[in-house]
Amino acid sequence: PVITGFLHLGGLRTALYNYIFAKKHHGTFVLRVEDTDQNRVVPGAAEGIEDMLDWAGSIPPDESPRRGGPFGPYQQSRRLGLYRSASAALLESGAAYRCFCAPQRLELLKKEALRRQQTPRYDNRCRHLTPTEVSEKLSQGLDWVVRFRLEKGVEPFRDLVYGWNKHEVADVEGDPVILKGDGFPTYHLANVVDDHYMGISHVLRGAEWLTSTSKHLLLYKAFGWDPPQFGHLPLLLNKDGGKLSKRQGDIFLERFAQDGYLPEALLDIITNCGSGFAEKQMGRTLEELISQFEIGRITTHSALLDLEKLPEFNRIHLTRRIENEGLRQKLIRELQLLVEHVYGDQQVDQEVLEKEYVERVLLLRKGHISLLKNLVSCDYSYLWVRPSVSREQLQTISAEADEIGKLVLGLMTRQAAVSTVEELNKDLRSLQEHTKETKYSSMMKLLRLALSGQQHGPSVAEMMVTLGPKEVCGRIRKALSG
Repeated sequence: PVITGFLHLGGLRTALYNYIFAKKHHGTFVLRVEDTDQNRVVPGAAEGIEDMLDWAGSIPPDESPRRGGPFGPYQQSRRLGLYRSASAALLESGAAYRCFCAPQRLELLKKEALRRQQTPRYDNRCRHLTPTEVSEKLSQGLDWVVRFRLEKGVEPFRDLVYGWNKHEVADVEGDPVILKGDGFPTYHLANVVDDHYMGISHVLRGAEWLTSTSKHLLLYKAFGWDPPQFGHLPLLLNKDGGKLSKRQGDIFLERFAQDGYLPEALLDIITNCGSGFAEKQMGRTLEELISQFEIGRITTHSALLDLEKLPEFNRIHLTRRIENEGLRQKLIRELQLLVEHVYGDQQVDQEVLEKEYVERVLLLRKGHISLLKNLVSCDYSYLWVRPSVSREQLQTISAEADEIGKLVLGLMTRQAAVSTVEELNKDLRSLQEHTKETKYSSMMKLLRLALSGQQHGPSVAEMMVTLGPKEVCGRIRKALSG
């Protein structure tokens, strides 16, 4: 994939479709960093992209700057010699020419076009210089760039997504710069040269490059090379049809990683809103995406992304991770660290960090939480910190607080092991029959308060199963003596 800055959802989608296409056809997925526009190079962006693809875990490139490969280097700023010799070959054949126009002249052309409400374009002035005039300007030491001659009569090409296309670029554009004064190529030259020398067979890129493809095909023709097949992916837009906002970093992968979203949930949502798959369904794995993908199914209308649905996608994938024994161990460690971070200064007992306890919390709450960090929110503080509840508070709910406490203590001491939520629910129902006037709902309210200090939350039976008999007894005794 072609990625120029930090990785955001649009870039992830391009990378993902390239990865899926490559794996579907048993090909190689190549990550190449395009850093030839020195004004736009962001320090650390290249490393950041690979870090984020590593985080996404399931879509590693086969060849990249970090991994290397047979056609490296995979960073364009380290391939400058190749582009210089390619542009020299085009100068030699007459397909390109040196342009000596000063930046001030180009700026005036642009201003004049805008004043006339026309699209700015270079007027191809230097295209008509004679060899003598060129030699003269070179001997004067004037700065120059290399421009490519755009010829009329482009051939149509078949895009893998948009079908037959052609853009008469010579009618609407001036001859483009392919090698700048600083010796760096522009995107047009660098990509054509790299795709050729790296043996690229298929290119999937954003639809914004569709109109440039005819220009690239003219370059291939000038070099006498066979072009790869191109497929252009429709834009990824907000659900209201607006551009995704990069402003607050809302769509950069680092942000989602920091917020605790799982990479597989992001891969799922961006393919769900797009096209190329048999049907829309939530919770697809990468293997399912690869087996269902068909490039002919990609539609040309924009993909509308509804990020409000992301927590729901994440809930599905988090549940799947919790159910997988190997992945669950990693989640246990993450949750232990989160608890220490959030409740470290209030920690009462190291027992709440024990693996068995944390695992029990995860298994009982799976399907109810969207993010792992939900479990360290205020609603779940009772899992990690013992509440302070007085006997008076309990007695305002029921005058039989002491009797209820004794009944539950008796039940818990009879239960050597942690029972299931269903069993415990039945036991609590039968306990209530031993009270004189307390309704079941009031009894539950009283127990919820004694165990969690809260009015809402999971069922009382689930709380008791999570906390375990010893902790339940300790909390009830503490509340009744307080």
